[in-house]
Amino acid sequence: DSLRYWVEEMHVDGFRFDLAPALTRNGPHVDLNGPFLAAVHQDPVLREVKLIAEPWDATGEGYLVGRFPPLWCEWNDRFRDTVRDFWRGRAGGVRELASRFSGSRDLYAVEGRLPLASVNFVTAHDGYTLRDLVTYDEKRNHANGEHNRDGTDDNRSWSCGVDGETDDGAVIALRHRQAANMLSTLLLSTGVPMLTAGDERGRTQAGNNNAFCQDNETSWMSWRLDPEWRHLYDLSRTLLRLRSEHRALNQPRASAGHQDVTWLQPSGHEMTEAAWHDPQTTTLGVFLTGDPIGVDAWGDGCRDTSFLLWWHAGAHPVDVLLPASRADHYLEVVRTDAVLTGEKLEPGGTVSLLDRTFAMFAAVSG
Repeated sequence: DSLRYWVEEMHVDGFRFDLAPALTRNGPHVDLNGPFLAAVHQDPVLREVKLIAEPWDATGEGYLVGRFPPLWCEWNDRFRDTVRDFWRGRAGGVRELASRFSGSRDLYAVEGRLPLASVNFVTAHDGYTLRDLVTYDEKRNHANGEHNRDGTDDNRSWSCGVDGETDDGAVIALRHRQAANMLSTLLLSTGVPMLTAGDERGRTQAGNNNAFCQDNETSWMSWRLDPEWRHLYDLSRTLLRLRSEHRALNQPRASAGHQDVTWLQPSGHEMTEAAWHDPQTTTLGVFLTGDPIGVDAWGDGCRDTSFLLWWHAGAHPVDVLLPASRADHYLEVVRTDAVLTGEKLEPGGTVSLLDRTFAMFAAVSG
């Protein structure tokens, strides 16, 4: 009755349930067919709104990522951990990154659920902000009054060489790049992107990863755009516009590895089983075709721009190939390591990427 009131009288369009497995308990055990979920599914009002689960609780049995029934979306912590680990060089390969980017079929397709079930995120209200994720190795929660014992220690963060704020130009540049890398990965991945307010403008909590008790400058949002982090704001606008305008970047279904997606090695060759299973692989490319991948209201093929994306988490620069048979020329769309030049790039040529870089190119034909 309370949820229905908020929809009908207050006109909210959805709910996010904290520690949602607590709502599935039938005695001490999880029951995904239990009374609460069944009542929501049968309710003519609630079944039409957005239902988002934080699909874990404080118990091992309560970890339910990928197991909530249809109608529900879930916070995908596998996406969060994979993206953080990849960009800090701790992923042990690129297989997991490809799975998360492609809509997490391993988590949701088994139950016939679409990628919209996956709420992808890198940060949330709990934990570090994006800026702090690339600035601090250790949490700074002393002001919370619990002797720095509160808040998770499993941050999967990397300070880029100096733990905390610094005036080292090289470290600052790398932090900017790393934040842009994770933001790009989030906003271009298949699924529903969840961006924590302030991450697009370099908001910091000075390393506090549990600031719920800080009703002060630590947790407040400053609407003054910090010039040092403006690139994240501009990048967010660019990526969200591209995602909105291009079907190739906003697929309603997870990729099953068909012709719409081709995974590439830096040489331009397709990924091999050996490359997929090599824990030392730190560079991955994907070609997203703009050829008809669906039909419009008249039954005609929906053609779109093709895109080439490269993730490089290695500690040294790398040369990547622009596939010759895929386009008449390429245009830079996103480079986290360089200013865009706008020049046409020749197919079959190579592009040098700095260490820890994301790059995106439009493949132009005709």
